[in-house]
Amino acid sequence: MQALTWWRNPGTKDLDAIVCDGSVRAGKTVIMSLSYVLWSMTDFDAQQFGLAGKTIGSLRRNVIRPLKIMLHSRGFHVKDHRSDNMLEVSKRGKVNYYFLFGGKDEGSQDLVQGLTAAGFFFDEVALMPESFVKQATARVSVEGGKLWFNCNPAGPYHWFKLEWIDKLKEKRALRIHFTMQDNPSLSPSTIARYERLYSGVFYKRFILGLWVLADGVVYDNWAAETMTTHIDDVSGYESYYVSCDYGTRNPTVFLLWGRKDKVWYCLREFYYSGRESSNNWDDSQYVTAMGKFVGTIKASIIVDPSAASFITALRKAGYQVIAADNDVINGIREVQNAMNNGKIMFADDLKHMFAEFSSYIWDDKAADKGIDKVVKDHDHVMDALRYFVFMVIYKQRTATTAKKPVWLR
Repeated sequence: MQALTWWRNPGTKDLDAIVCDGSVRAGKTVIMSLSYVLWSMTDFDAQQFGLAGKTIGSLRRNVIRPLKIMLHSRGFHVKDHRSDNMLEVSKRGKVNYYFLFGGKDEGSQDLVQGLTAAGFFFDEVALMPESFVKQATARVSVEGGKLWFNCNPAGPYHWFKLEWIDKLKEKRALRIHFTMQDNPSLSPSTIARYERLYSGVFYKRFILGLWVLADGVVYDNWAAETMTTHIDDVSGYESYYVSCDYGTRNPTVFLLWGRKDKVWYCLREFYYSGRESSNNWDDSQYVTAMGKFVGTIKASIIVDPSAASFITALRKAGYQVIAADNDVINGIREVQNAMNNGKIMFADDLKHMFAEFSSYIWDDKAADKGIDKVVKDHDHVMDALRYFVFMVIYKQRTATTAKKPVWLR
């Protein structure tokens, strides 16, 4: 109710901005986006406004789609000019224009130059570069304009934490901290399920909603006693993949995965280091090693996207190759989710895998600068693990999302 009505309550209506941060699934985006349009349609007519997400695609998926439903149910007419990335919202003779932006990198600041706006809404602002947000907030020059921010927490030295949450009085901003318990649409069993998804730093940020450092071992949820099993025979699984992290002097890793009863098992590992052996292999030798590794098993191969020559060599040898998505932080989070929920298990003899679980750590120096980053050492098996989970478990799960109704497209 605070987020919905702050712009008209006597104690807060004169503030310039609102910041809603906290846990996932707390309802921040839904209630803030509705409040933003209600405010702008109440206080303005024939004005321009901004709506920003990390990408236009994520903005349309996470904000615009549910927003259209809510506005239609309240008697607003919404015309979506998709080619211009602009929504035209009207009711009772009033009409305002909402331009959509993606703030994915430093170059995104160029997209908002020249816009004169009466307000700007930032969904998941902690994922955006400071340069984009500064440029966008500078566009709000109409009298009575306000800024709206929501996000899940990052590290305590993140630029948004330092520049906005730590300076609320200076910025004339209201902050509302959300948890999942604030979302009336979530049942206790649903909340409990989300709490099981995360561990370590992601639990503190996405469940407790805290701005905390990523420090220590990355996979602090690793438990050999519950996540390993003895595997003698790798035949008879429903389907197979191989995930691969490729190096010349650095180690090259192959992981063989098999699916049975909705669980993916890491069955075997291959590990070769040119530096340790003082004998660097070329692409053809690794292709030969791949043939010995998979034998007669038919498996698609997920490969480090930077390994262009090796991908070409594998395809020439007749393998089906998938270039991996190298999104490190989201990939790590999805690996933790898969481990916590029993979606992946490991053979009990994966020597290099288990060694890296205990040595794969967060970069303390990067954390001091507000950046989540892992130490690039003892990470080759971890990369191959991440490629598999992100491409097979996460990507396939998100690809099954139901299509939206025609009238919302």
